[in-house]
Amino acid sequence: MILKGNERGNGRELANHLMRGSENEHIELHDLRGFAADDLFGAMHESEAIAKGTRCQKHLFSLSLSPPQHEDVPVEAFEQAIGRIEQQLGLEGQPRAIVFHEKEGRRHAHAVWSRIDGEEMKAINLPFYKRALNGIARDLYLEHGWEMPKGFRDQRQRDPFSFTREEWQQAKRTHQDPKAIKQTLQECWNGSDNRAAFEAALRERGYFLARGDKRGYVAVDWRGEIYSLSRSVGAKAKELKERLGDARELPSLDEAKARIAEKLTPKLQAWMQEEQARAEKAGLAAQFQREQMVQRHRQVRDGLKTQQQERWLDEERKWAARTPRGLKGLWGWITGKNRKIRQENETEIARAQARDRAEKQTVIERQLST
Repeated sequence: MILKGNERGNGRELANHLMRGSENEHIELHDLRGFAADDLFGAMHESEAIAKGTRCQKHLFSLSLSPPQHEDVPVEAFEQAIGRIEQQLGLEGQPRAIVFHEKEGRRHAHAVWSRIDGEEMKAINLPFYKRALNGIARDLYLEHGWEMPKGFRDQRQRDPFSFTREEWQQAKRTHQDPKAIKQTLQECWNGSDNRAAFEAALRERGYFLARGDKRGYVAVDWRGEIYSLSRSVGAKAKELKERLGDARELPSLDEAKARIAEKLTPKLQAWMQEEQARAEKAGLAAQFQREQMVQRHRQVRDGLKTQQQERWLDEERKWAARTPRGLKGLWGWITGKNRKIRQENETEIARAQARDRAEKQTVIERQLST
């Protein structure tokens, strides 16, 4: 489970991000602890109000928990991981929120803690929290038997397809998958041992080698989008120079774009525009189908929630009816009968809670697999 945390402020912005339905198919506020409010926006407002009594600007600790892509991880595993994290970071008992997100068959969680100690009115210090999170994440992979990411085994083998927010936005503008872009450029790099071979491999994929304004060596696609080679292929400046030569010998960005424009004949441009329009149309159709499926999934979950609430009310009435009242109740308290009834009720309540949670988890797992 990949764990990424950071200290931050502006709780209202964080609440907007976590509860934004346009970016996720399903959003669930799973737990609120230590807040008077019963929604995330109110909870974040409370946190900000308390933080104003201190000098702390980053009064929140925000954490994302992303399990392996093809693993079905139950709610309990997320809760246990969050409990372990807050214990190790010294955040036990602090006001906390847990939110689940689902998108494209994947489920991940976010946890947010207030760092402000309400009694001492000062922020809880979180020294070396990134190191602690990496250690916990590594343990979770081992304990659950998940395949360990290379980055945990060797820091030099981090995921070559990781990308920044800027790279993601760039890929969205050009309707491309950022991981696919990085994979393509990496394959070109790994399959060549000199500049000529690398340029040939790039041209076969629709990219051209050029000299960037500030980035040194870059690749340019037929749309004129620019990709940093050091970030994309994971090579240092020294490695790039050894294989590709002096960057000053490469064409500038303007020269590369001019060459691309010259090579793109009107017929080729029309063909590419046609292919792009076809891809966009197919994407819209797939998006419509997925939106319809998401609506069906939401209806099923809402129906289950209503059914469970109605059943819970019936069961509460049954448990309440067991306890005698009046003189019988007094006698039951004296004889200890009431205590036995209460224990029976508590056992059945715990069993009913586990049943409802299992039903919900079954529905979620079934929907994630479709």
